[in-house]
Amino acid sequence: MQFTVPAQHPMVTVLGSGDSLLRVIEKAFPGADIHVRGNEISAVGDATEVALIARVFDEMMLVLRTGQPMTEDAVERSIAMLKASENGESDGQETPAQVLTQNILSSRGRTIRPKTLNQKRYVDAIDKHTIVFGIGPAGTGKTYLAMAKAVQALQSKQVNRIILTRPAVEAGERLGFLPGTLYEKIDPYLRPLYDALHDMLDPDSIPRLMAAGTIEVAPLAYMRGRTLNDAFIILDEAQNTSPEQMKMFLTRLGFDSKIVITGDVTQVDLPDGTKSGLRQVQDILEGLDDVHFSRLSSQDVVRHKLVGRIVDAYEQYDSTHGTQNGTHEGGRGRSGHKGK
Repeated sequence: MQFTVPAQHPMVTVLGSGDSLLRVIEKAFPGADIHVRGNEISAVGDATEVALIARVFDEMMLVLRTGQPMTEDAVERSIAMLKASENGESDGQETPAQVLTQNILSSRGRTIRPKTLNQKRYVDAIDKHTIVFGIGPAGTGKTYLAMAKAVQALQSKQVNRIILTRPAVEAGERLGFLPGTLYEKIDPYLRPLYDALHDMLDPDSIPRLMAAGTIEVAPLAYMRGRTLNDAFIILDEAQNTSPEQMKMFLTRLGFDSKIVITGDVTQVDLPDGTKSGLRQVQDILEGLDDVHFSRLSSQDVVRHKLVGRIVDAYEQYDSTHGTQNGTHEGGRGRSGHKGK
């Protein structure tokens, strides 16, 4: 395989600082011999591997052409997508470049984009459907991408307001024993939503938008009895809703509104004997028109690489020992509070 890098792309953008990107490719294809001379890249080895290497460089060029830099993480994800497609493990037509260059929101000098194929499909589903469930482990961007789509919808005037909500479920501590007023007690449960907002909007504008009711951050209990029109509504940590709360929340949907529900069914903090509304709703609404379930996995974790391995290790332990998050059903303590 001979590949010529166009003159407008400096080789450092293709190979990485200290050849870091080239090393990622060499590690992924140990059977191939890759050589670089000037702006010429050649690869010798198994025909299938060499063809994949050529596709990797093609996809990198498409990304670099948009002005977006390539990172080691982006190269690894591109290779994983191409290998999955080659092995028939992926049913999608999307290319790595299409996934990595889809801009959702630009704010304060940075652009929020999907980083995996499942994340792109999740974002696309939010565009196409009225109710979308984002279900997957920690670190897969479920809430963050939903928040970015909500801010995008507000800025493009598709909706008049954003409503962010979470169930205030104790995860080991009792609300009553926490210091402060009711709002101060509840605030720690909603803090991750504020943190994401600060990444996406000018921090000075957030208090003004909240005072005007354009952005509302509230516990799930505050949704009862309301009809939410012209709104982008996000229910986060939905695994900690009861079936009754889930039904109550879904029936708040008004005209010209969109609902995104996110959660991780392996991290339920409900008391013993309480079913998770997020687990049950999959059986009830799967296949319903205009309702979509996006399922993300450890392959979609975009935090530290170790997080994906931790998620996999827990799943492997649970399947071997018949436990849930390392604890036998009915066990005591927080990890024993897993919803059925």
